Amino acid sequence: MNATATLDSVFSALGDPTRRRIVERLARGRQTISEVSTGFAMSQPAISKHVKILEQSGLIAREVTGRVHHLRLTPKAMETASSWIETQRKFWNAALDRLDAYLQESAEKEENQ
Repeated sequence: MNATATLDSVFSALGDPTRRRIVERLARGRQTISEVSTGFAMSQPAISKHVKILEQSGLIAREVTGRVHHLRLTPKAMETASSWIETQRKFWNAALDRLDAYLQESAEKEENQ
């Protein structure tokens, strides 16, 4: 998957509150699907669909031991998204700094006239 497709997939996956909650739970450590499902007011198949989308985005990985499915976060997809956000943050901060400098310079010119 290329970087753009990865970003699209990650942001799409994180666009759902249930999937964000699953990611938050897995940030505390590896869990089984049953453990991750606890507290959600939805069926196990519905949770499995959310897990599948998170797997396809590269945000989580599944390890099967016998009949138990363990889930864990995989940092690479999140790092790609974080890097993109950081690049955008730097761009906009620099643009806003230039705008602030321009407005201050304009205000000073008006005061001197």
